[in-house]
Amino acid sequence: MKAEVTFRDAELRSPLLRGLNLAGGLLARLGARLPSLEPRPIVAAAQARAGCEDLGGDSFREPLEVYLRALEEEAELTAFGRIALRGMLVSSLATRAELHRFAREHPEVRRERIERPWVIVGLPRTGTSLLSILIGLDPLARAPLHWEAAHPVPPPTLADAAEDPRIARSAREIAQLLRLNPALRAMHPWGATLAQECVAFFMLDVRTLGMETQAHVPSYGRWLEGCEMRPAYAQHRLALQTLQSAQPTERWVLKTPNHLWCLETLLSEYPDARIVWTHRDPGPVVTSLASLNNALQRTFTRRRDPRPTAEEWRRKAFLAVARGMAFDATSRAGWCRHVAYPALLADPVASVEGIYAHFGDAVGSLHRRRMQAWMRERHQTAFGRHRYAPADFGWSYDEIAEQFAAYRKRYAIPREA
Repeated sequence: MKAEVTFRDAELRSPLLRGLNLAGGLLARLGARLPSLEPRPIVAAAQARAGCEDLGGDSFREPLEVYLRALEEEAELTAFGRIALRGMLVSSLATRAELHRFAREHPEVRRERIERPWVIVGLPRTGTSLLSILIGLDPLARAPLHWEAAHPVPPPTLADAAEDPRIARSAREIAQLLRLNPALRAMHPWGATLAQECVAFFMLDVRTLGMETQAHVPSYGRWLEGCEMRPAYAQHRLALQTLQSAQPTERWVLKTPNHLWCLETLLSEYPDARIVWTHRDPGPVVTSLASLNNALQRTFTRRRDPRPTAEEWRRKAFLAVARGMAFDATSRAGWCRHVAYPALLADPVASVEGIYAHFGDAVGSLHRRRMQAWMRERHQTAFGRHRYAPADFGWSYDEIAEQFAAYRKRYAIPREA
């Protein structure tokens, strides 16, 4: 791996897949776009994979149609991109069918109570992954792991979780992704047993920012920003209840910036949630986010201009903090804990202690020792360093600072060098 990595390193190098894209491009010019991105065969494939026709309601159908239309009209997908994203959708809907079948066969699952979860809602690149890992080291808390979120049914039990074959399956899936796109190693933490964003559960209803990370689909993004999110939270809750039914926990540790767009719905579903909002200078946040999403999409699209995707995610980040600020302005004092990124990096353990104290709790001695041990072993740049520059996307840090001036002022966010 190179010492420094940018989104431009995310190129599809496989001769076989490049040949596939060439053949797919020739067929597309003849009017044949393969494979099909029509909703009906995708749903049928998911039902066949799950061995079950009942997907637990039809709430996924409208977002699926909106997303597929955006893929056809906006994403400029290669043949490999069409195959990959079709596979992602089939997998998500098959998991949804399996989840609802399990709940029907085990009705006690829906009686599980999700109480006082930790919910980290900051924008990406603001320390949310670090916080979720550190809070998840609490013996009384638990974060969903990557392999559990990818394959939650049947829920792993305390007796067999350590040797569950789905761990190796997820590790192979991650390894395959990183072979196709090795630049991602330096841009994001990866691992089958690492804490995972709970956004994976929103994907079961096709209502999630996760769909937008894979392709440039601005029309779907606008739809998502105005849609009702309760159906997605219903899948989210059922997934947590299912996992908790086999491995009890006192507290879940959840994280995704997706919550920041819909805090009112989050708190209507989990009214006792303990929310943590991380803050960092929007300049590097938005620029890093633009780079990461270009890297994620680059192996699936013919587009080489990074600016459309960058501008879309800059707009989305601004909307997220604007909505969060509006909610904050009308909410009771102390509804969340605000955490400054510089303070988090300077003393992560003290930051977690401050979060616990804010909600009337205390970090236990074992939890503290676990966090200290993890920080000693952490190697953030083991796979290279992610480099990004605003000029790559046609803007400057000063321009972003001006756009986000009200946000920076509200939370006393210093600009980074």
